[in-house]
Amino acid sequence: MSLDTQIRASADAVPVQPRRKVSRRHRKDAIAALVFLSPQLLGLIVFMIGPLLFALYLAFSHWDGFGAATFAGLSNFTELFENPRIQRSAVNTVWFTVLQVPGVMITAFLFALFMQKAGKMTNVYRLGFVAPVVTSSVAVATIWLYLFNPEISPINSALRSVGIPAPNWLQDPAFIIPSFAVVAIWQGLGYQLVMFMAGLQSIGASYLEAAELDGCSAWQKLWHVTVPLISPTILFLSITSIIGSFQVFDYIYVFMDSSAPDEARTIVYEIVQMAFREFNFGAASALAFLLFLVLLGVTGLQMAAQKRWVHYAE
Repeated sequence: MSLDTQIRASADAVPVQPRRKVSRRHRKDAIAALVFLSPQLLGLIVFMIGPLLFALYLAFSHWDGFGAATFAGLSNFTELFENPRIQRSAVNTVWFTVLQVPGVMITAFLFALFMQKAGKMTNVYRLGFVAPVVTSSVAVATIWLYLFNPEISPINSALRSVGIPAPNWLQDPAFIIPSFAVVAIWQGLGYQLVMFMAGLQSIGASYLEAAELDGCSAWQKLWHVTVPLISPTILFLSITSIIGSFQVFDYIYVFMDSSAPDEARTIVYEIVQMAFREFNFGAASALAFLLFLVLLGVTGLQMAAQKRWVHYAE
C-alpha cells in the first residue's frame, strides 16, 4: 500500500463530528467564559466605562451637581482655553514632568548600576529604596512638609553649614514645583530601581564579554550595549512616569490644602478644585477630557517613536 493510500485511509478512519455538535460546544464554551468573566466585566462597566462616558457627557454640559444638566456645547472648552489660571497650571504640570521624569529615571538607573556590585547587601539596600514606594503619598508628603519647614528643616541646616543659602521651599515661587519634583523622585525611586535591576540582570554576559573583546571601554559598553538592551524597560518607565507626573495632586493638597497659589497648581489640582470646591462639574470634566487627550497623544508618540530606539531581544 502506498503512502498516499495509507494517509487517506487514516483520514477516513477519523470520525468527523457533525457541524451542529461543534457549534453547540463552541456556544457552551463561550457562555461558560462569559459567566466566569462577568464579575470583572461588570466592574469594568460600572467603575470605568460608565463614569468615563458620564464624564464625557458632562464635558459638554453645565451641571453643579444638583438638578438637571443643560447642554453647553463647546463653552466649557472655550472657557478653559481662555482662563489664565488653567494656562499657568498647564505650564506648572509640564515643568513638574520635565523635572520629575528624567530625574527619577536617571537616578534609578545609576543606583541600579551601583546595586549590581552591592553583593550580599543588595536585598538590604533594595528594601530601603522600596519602602517609600509602599508608603502612602499623604504620609510621604507629611514627612517632607517637616523637611521643607524653613525654621526646623535639617536640609536647610545642612545647606547653611556648607555655606549654601537655604531656599524657602514652599513659599518661594521658583522652588515650589522643584520641591514637588524632589518628593516625587524620592518616592518613585524604589519602583524604577527594581525595574532597572531586573532589566540589567536579564542582559546576557556574552554581550558584555563580546564588547570587551572588541576593546570597548566601560562607557562604551554602557552606552552601546547596556542601554540598548534595556530600552524596552526605559520605554515602559517613561510612559508610566509621564502619565503619573501629569496626574500629580496629593503632594500639593497636603502641602497647600485647598488654597494653593497659582505657582503650585497643576491640572489635576484644578480639576478637583473646580469639581468639589466650585461645583463646576462641566468645566472639570472638560479639563479631564483634555488631559486624557494629551496623555493619549504623548503615549501614542512614544509608541510610534519606539521603532527608532527600542531594541527587543529576538
